[in-house]
Amino acid sequence: MSSKYNLPRGTYDILPDVSYKWEYIIGVFKNTAKLFNYKEIVTPIFEEADLFERSSGETSDIVQKEMYKFTDKKGRVFALRPEGTAPVVRSFVENNLAASAGIQKLFYTGPMFRYDRPQKGRYRQFYQYGVEAIGSNHPYVDAEVIALFYTFIQKLGLTEFEVQINSVGNAKVAERYDQALIEYFTPHKDELCFDCQTRLTKKPRRLLDCKVKRCREIGQAAPVMLDYLDEECTAHFEQVKTYLNQFKVPYSVNPKIVRGLDYYTHTAFEFLNHKLGAQNAIGAGGRYNGLVEQIGGKSLPGIGFAGGFERLLLSMEEENLFSGEELIPQVYIVAIGEKAQAQVASIISLLRQENISVEYDPEKTSLKAQMKAADKIKSPYALILGDDELERGVVTLKYLQERKQIDLAISDLSSYIKS
Repeated sequence: MSSKYNLPRGTYDILPDVSYKWEYIIGVFKNTAKLFNYKEIVTPIFEEADLFERSSGETSDIVQKEMYKFTDKKGRVFALRPEGTAPVVRSFVENNLAASAGIQKLFYTGPMFRYDRPQKGRYRQFYQYGVEAIGSNHPYVDAEVIALFYTFIQKLGLTEFEVQINSVGNAKVAERYDQALIEYFTPHKDELCFDCQTRLTKKPRRLLDCKVKRCREIGQAAPVMLDYLDEECTAHFEQVKTYLNQFKVPYSVNPKIVRGLDYYTHTAFEFLNHKLGAQNAIGAGGRYNGLVEQIGGKSLPGIGFAGGFERLLLSMEEENLFSGEELIPQVYIVAIGEKAQAQVASIISLLRQENISVEYDPEKTSLKAQMKAADKIKSPYALILGDDELERGVVTLKYLQERKQIDLAISDLSSYIKS
């Protein structure tokens, strides 16, 4: 009895006809991060659940609704990572990376997991890229992190995006601002969604991040954080804007950016593509000066960003950008006759040792079928090896686009193709 298995809801397969696009985007991100002297860090896909509960905040959607949690055989509670910052900071603390002089500049890529309502550009397993700069509170670092993101997006060729920034202040500023929001939203409490009624007393700033239409309408006239910044926060934000101007990063100030996680302070920012509909953020980030200490390390400031590769791919398709090049073998081997077919592996091995990509299909034996296959995969060359050529120690190299061919000694084959 056969069974049919299907993908879990909210996941997808990256198939060969698009995998080369993913490889291209990931490659551009890694090269851009390295251009800014960031080094790669790789963390496990599951961590202790408490790491995310402590860092993200008990009232966050991640903790309350979205984490995939499980208990192992020893009764320990783990979670598939829903975001990348907390694991990186955990690794930073556990491996004492603070002992190295200067700012630790780290980047990562990999799958994340959230039990969320699947929709275009949002999945339950999604692939994230991100950077973290730990060890400096200087406004220059804020601007450089944003400039890295901006450079990455530019290198992909995207033009239909917008950079928005805000300051979410420090703990004292946030306390005053939360009180102002409570006073503003309380008269509207009965009109708010169930989640926002809970947020009103536990995390008022999250009210500004709600996607429910009525909540957004009520929040239009809410107080803005910028009016509550103290002198230090204002000065920091102004310097960030000055450095962004020097980096030639265009931006607008959006005072409604609050970010969904508890650990953010000072600078917050988002990169938006308004052609993607409601889920239009292609990445976001901010400063988290209390997170390292919260996770058990020293009191060190940090800042970073993260985004999903899925939204980038959608954005590139929206702008008709072809990301990367599909892998096409340089040579297709055509073997005619039993002797040639018996010796074909040695020719293929010779070419591959010289980093020349080769395709050969032993199931196809006729000249017509093999030439048709070479045309189908768009290989530039067909290498024809027959019994007669084998006896003479030569092969026929056929140019499939120009429709010309030459005979080459087998010993000269690799150097000729490479040249």
